[in-house]
Amino acid sequence: MTDFAQTEVQRRLTLYQVFLKLYEHHSSLLDEILQLENLSQPSLLRAKIYYVHAVVENAAVYLMTNLCDNQTQSLRQQQRIWTIGRNRSSGICIPDSHLSRRHAAIQHLDNQGFYLIDFNSSNGSFVNGDRAVEPIKLKDGDRIRLGNITFDFFVNYTCRLLPNVAMDLLMQLVHPKNDHRVEILTYSPDRQKTLTENPDSHFGTFKESGLVEKSENCYDNFNLEQKSEILDRFFSREIPSNSS
Repeated sequence: MTDFAQTEVQRRLTLYQVFLKLYEHHSSLLDEILQLENLSQPSLLRAKIYYVHAVVENAAVYLMTNLCDNQTQSLRQQQRIWTIGRNRSSGICIPDSHLSRRHAAIQHLDNQGFYLIDFNSSNGSFVNGDRAVEPIKLKDGDRIRLGNITFDFFVNYTCRLLPNVAMDLLMQLVHPKNDHRVEILTYSPDRQKTLTENPDSHFGTFKESGLVEKSENCYDNFNLEQKSEILDRFFSREIPSNSS
């Protein structure tokens, strides 16, 4: 029994030394392992994932992050330097005892990008497991650790303009109601159409509702079936309210 106990102690000591070396040289890998372990525990499923999202939009440069006050905020800074630390004067103030008062900063340089700079902090700053001895240029998807806080860094320089949504999908979107609630209009392709014969004959009533001011510019661009569908849905919503 004594030999077994000594063997077990030696095994645990060896395992501890392995994890210690792993944390010293590959801390980001250990963070990933611990994060995967947390996903299997229901009590830890609500653990918050932190991030910093850098946005370059024409002349505007700003950060979006949920590190401040436990809520997502957009942070603009005239000098494009976002300081991080325990000090309340920091642009990103994090109440973590493992953070220095002035721990690090994210800086943006024109035509160069974003950099992480460590202010000779006690516990250091790390990007993908590498300590920031000198300024490190940040890339989209980098993982940053400051003290006990680990967060993902994202950056985008481009914006795409998406096409208009198709008419059949517009019929299924959320629409506002007068009492500040919303309703979802569901489109049914096999629904009987009651106004297909001459939809333009009902357009006068549609005008009287006041909605025409918002839609007459695009109404003429619709085909006969689309006009019928719009009027049909309009009258099907108005008739019940009038009869009540």
